[in-house]
Amino acid sequence: MSPCGRARRQTSRGAMAVLAWKFPRTRLPMGASALCVVVLCWLYIFPVYRLPNEKEIVQGVLQQGTAWRRNQTAARAFRCNLPPLSSEYTKDVGSKSHLVTANPSIIRQRFQNLLWSRKTFVDNMKIYNHSYIYMPAFSMKTGTEPSLRVYYTLSDVGANQTVLFANPNFLRSIGKFWKSRGIHAKRLSTGLFLVSAALGLCEEVAIYGFWPFSVNMHEQPISHHYYDNVLPFSGFHAMPEEFLQLWYLHKIGALRMQLDPCEDASLQPTS
Repeated sequence: MSPCGRARRQTSRGAMAVLAWKFPRTRLPMGASALCVVVLCWLYIFPVYRLPNEKEIVQGVLQQGTAWRRNQTAARAFRCNLPPLSSEYTKDVGSKSHLVTANPSIIRQRFQNLLWSRKTFVDNMKIYNHSYIYMPAFSMKTGTEPSLRVYYTLSDVGANQTVLFANPNFLRSIGKFWKSRGIHAKRLSTGLFLVSAALGLCEEVAIYGFWPFSVNMHEQPISHHYYDNVLPFSGFHAMPEEFLQLWYLHKIGALRMQLDPCEDASLQPTS
């Protein structure tokens, strides 16, 4: 072996000795080892990141601007709770609806689970004319009975509305999909479920009112819903995370998120 080869080997051994001296091998206790494994698995499944605060998100939206162009390729590749439609809200949401959502909790809170009088509920539903009523009957066990009561109540009186239940497999698939994209909430919002369904069923999707922040883009205070300011239960939904995912779809042209007033004809969805 050449002198250079011996020198390299000696140098390498010397370096290993230094490393061994600086970092002596130790054995962790069994409990500590198990804890390390759990932490590593948790970080793999739920990566640690800092969600932007409300002000940072609004600033990002303002920087993006209102310019939008539909991306047919992106759209194809991605594949509320009885809101009032009375006259005082016509300017905000119009007067026509083809599909509305009904959370089972609303049936319990406002209509006593339809156990006593069904007339009040039937009368309230007349404003929706021939709309479909979507209910997440099988997303949680507590929602199944109220949803079935709504179905039988409207069927018994021959109402114009038709009740729809989401396929449980669809609910599970959508939940897993959004979880893989970073939304870690106890339950997805009904709005995100409907947007997911629309992306698979509709040629073009435009959404309005998906703004889960306490101020608008001009830093003016606004209510959570257009008809009240009742906030969701803390820790139940991850509304800012949902907004960021929808905003990303807007930026790539898969859907259009309307954040400004819709009065200008140029802001309407293209045909």
